[in-house]
Amino acid sequence: MNYLFVHQNFPGQFLHVVRALASQPEHRVVCVGDAVSIKGRTVVHPHIELHAYQALKQLSQNTHHYVVGFEAQIRRGQDVARTVLDLKQQGFEPDVVVAHPGWGEALFLRDVFPQAKHIQYFEFYYRSVGSDVNFDPEFASSFDDLLKLRIRNSAQLHALQACDVGVSPTGWQRHQYPPEFANKIEVLHEGVDTATVCPNPNATFQVGSQVFRAGQEIITYVARNLEPYRGFHVFMRSLPKLLAERPNAQVLVVGGDEVSYGRRLPAGQSYRARYSQEIQDDVDWSRVHFLGKLPYSSYVKVLQVSAVHVYLTYPFVLSWSLLEAMSAGCALVASNTAPVAEVIEDKQHGLLFDFFDVDGLVTRVCEVLAQPKNFTVMRCQARLQIVNRFDLHSVCLPQWLSLLS
Repeated sequence: MNYLFVHQNFPGQFLHVVRALASQPEHRVVCVGDAVSIKGRTVVHPHIELHAYQALKQLSQNTHHYVVGFEAQIRRGQDVARTVLDLKQQGFEPDVVVAHPGWGEALFLRDVFPQAKHIQYFEFYYRSVGSDVNFDPEFASSFDDLLKLRIRNSAQLHALQACDVGVSPTGWQRHQYPPEFANKIEVLHEGVDTATVCPNPNATFQVGSQVFRAGQEIITYVARNLEPYRGFHVFMRSLPKLLAERPNAQVLVVGGDEVSYGRRLPAGQSYRARYSQEIQDDVDWSRVHFLGKLPYSSYVKVLQVSAVHVYLTYPFVLSWSLLEAMSAGCALVASNTAPVAEVIEDKQHGLLFDFFDVDGLVTRVCEVLAQPKNFTVMRCQARLQIVNRFDLHSVCLPQWLSLLS
């Protein structure tokens, strides 16, 4: 079969499935991504044909601010259409097209390849109530923001109409989409490699001359970027009391200083600097280690040395890092928000607390650190949850390959 995969930040969520398909010589796998994001990227698989569409041209200065994002999506969609039209003129005709519609690349793929089966990856549908918007009163949205949000779903609505089938990684994320499209969307996660991300009682992780080992009082926190959407402000505000109550604890924080989601700060500012300044006189900073963004193998070691792993999120896309922390057998202390509650039952797979309850976070972390043996079964249950529901090779990848066949 001929497959076409399109993702702005290729391979994104399609890494495992494109590798699996490219490993079967009877298939042709063609992938398209943004030229900026794939420049210099190592080859995902030697049998994949990777094509770049060009970076966005400058947008109009007179565009209404509600539709600036939509205009950018349309331009991306046009650029992708031109790229795949060139492929079509060279004789390429996909049997299956798989795309992430979030940046607009998928807008015109049905028009170029009307006979193909079109599968869209539906990650998140924006809502003005009951989701991430105005969840946190510290970062309230204006009425104008809410009106703009409705337009933000435009490309996804076109994708819902144009696709043959949609995929959402979790049930909660699927539930965010309009009910009239519910029958089109299947719940299918991209999967966790539980053989790679697994417990290791002999794990070590080095920061400078200091070596951290599994079994020590190590508190871990991970996010792609350190920002409020992932509860970074709540976590930071817990540190003064947490470190006072556990004088031997060390904190490992993984994540960058950019903003992936939500409100951006003025140039040169970061949420890490903002909240460090807020608590600067109340914390022994020699025990708090900001590691930035790590290579994947180093990140896994951080999870493996963790005595307790803290995870928070708004009602938003569930992080890969939570599932991987569970796969690594971490003792989880996590916010009781809807995406988290789908995979963690309180006291079964982890300990849940109210997102805004700093004292509740401290209490539960200290509970685990004080009696770690009491949570051995909980750690095992967390890993078992991932193995049974999200394992890459035995659960998710076979389901993906079946969908694409």
